[in-house]
Amino acid sequence: MLLAFVFLYLLVTIGIGLWAAKRVKNTADYAIAGRHLPLIMIVTTTFATWFGSETVLGIGAKFVQGNLGTVVEDPFGASFCLIFVGLFFAAKLYKQTLLTISDYYRQRFGKSVEILCSIIIMLSYLGWVAAQVTALGLVFNILSHGAISFEWGMVIGVASILIYTLFGGMWSVALTDFIQMIVLVVGLSIIAVMAGHMAGGADKVIDYAQSKDMFRFFPEPNAKDMIFFFAAAITMMLGSIPQQDVFQRVMSAKDIKAATRGPVIGGICYLLFAFVPMFLVVAALIIMPEQTAELLKGDTQKILPTLVLEHMPFVAQVIFFGALLSAIKSCASATLLAPSVTFIENVYKHWNKHMSDQQTLKAMRIAVLVFSVMVLGYAMASRGTKIYDMVSGAYQVTLVGAFVPLVFGLYWKRATTQGAIASIILGVLVWLAVMLLPGWGEAFPQQLAGVLASLTGMLIGSLAPQWIENHRGHVHHFVGSPEGQA
Repeated sequence: MLLAFVFLYLLVTIGIGLWAAKRVKNTADYAIAGRHLPLIMIVTTTFATWFGSETVLGIGAKFVQGNLGTVVEDPFGASFCLIFVGLFFAAKLYKQTLLTISDYYRQRFGKSVEILCSIIIMLSYLGWVAAQVTALGLVFNILSHGAISFEWGMVIGVASILIYTLFGGMWSVALTDFIQMIVLVVGLSIIAVMAGHMAGGADKVIDYAQSKDMFRFFPEPNAKDMIFFFAAAITMMLGSIPQQDVFQRVMSAKDIKAATRGPVIGGICYLLFAFVPMFLVVAALIIMPEQTAELLKGDTQKILPTLVLEHMPFVAQVIFFGALLSAIKSCASATLLAPSVTFIENVYKHWNKHMSDQQTLKAMRIAVLVFSVMVLGYAMASRGTKIYDMVSGAYQVTLVGAFVPLVFGLYWKRATTQGAIASIILGVLVWLAVMLLPGWGEAFPQQLAGVLASLTGMLIGSLAPQWIENHRGHVHHFVGSPEGQA
């Protein structure tokens, strides 16, 4: 019966998404909803995109195994990313005529930087979307008591998202996000109230977390711990800024007010509501201590589903899994669309320069289909990797490769194409070296090493040619002067 309700919910969201697809007439409609979305929909779609499987299933489990400091990447880093986008990036980017974030790299630095950053951005989505697909497999496997295998659960989940994303693009994503956010917020709030009551009251849950020192945020005051803490914080905080899905939400806004305020409000809402899954897992420790202790040793992602299935009434189960599927589907649909649009607009079109708008739209839809199949295969190959780790790791590549060129391009007039290329290459190479060489990543965080190298590459690559040119000018001036001739 529960599985039937879940499939009914999937059919409803598919129907809403296909209805929204009627609005898609061209590539601008498909990629950025024709720049027609009001403030409320920018808020809901930024919130819903961030609130994925790692928030519901990953954050709470990681929190109870450590403290607030262990989840600094997400939700703290992730929410501040949206806030920073609204404050420092949205207005500057919205004023430009852009379809993708990579269009900016082309306009500012040229085709080479555009293609390099596009590849980096597309690669980063593999881990993120794979995490959502993994969660879908987990949900269907649990609900069917093993009758639907993990792999078939992934296939069903991807197919349900693909149908409306393929046809409706950003319009379908935005409208389904709006509906799914309502289901998510209302559903998890009801579950939190019920769990708090079962645990003896919300105050008991908070007191328990406090007694276990779970509210400690900052690490021990020593250099190594502080450096790794800082590196974890900036991974999603800065690494998520040069992402196509974030950019799409900014560019989909109907005016600059919605573009700048929407991400800020969405980020604040995300940070506040991300505490609900943490509360639920702490409540689970009180309600079912033995089961939770056992799950913490194995698959921590099953703690909340187990709490709901074994200790809550049927209505609560329907509400919880509706909310969970809302979180996963809203995140996955956005992250299937973003890299597909980037590939066609910023890579493929360089080989097919005379494509019409309708041909481009068709190519984007084919790219969504192909990327979905690739992600499904990657998720199956990555089986066993924690959802939280898959998501946080995905942002390191954009942090070390695409963040510095974006910031310096917008805020530093002396940034050059040579600087951007040096920044990308040096950042990625140093990141890979520290990550792959034995012991290096344990001594110093690879993402921080990469972003520092990227910064160095930008400064040297931009300033050195200018300094050499100026130096040559001084030499020529001196040689041509009476003093030089003498």
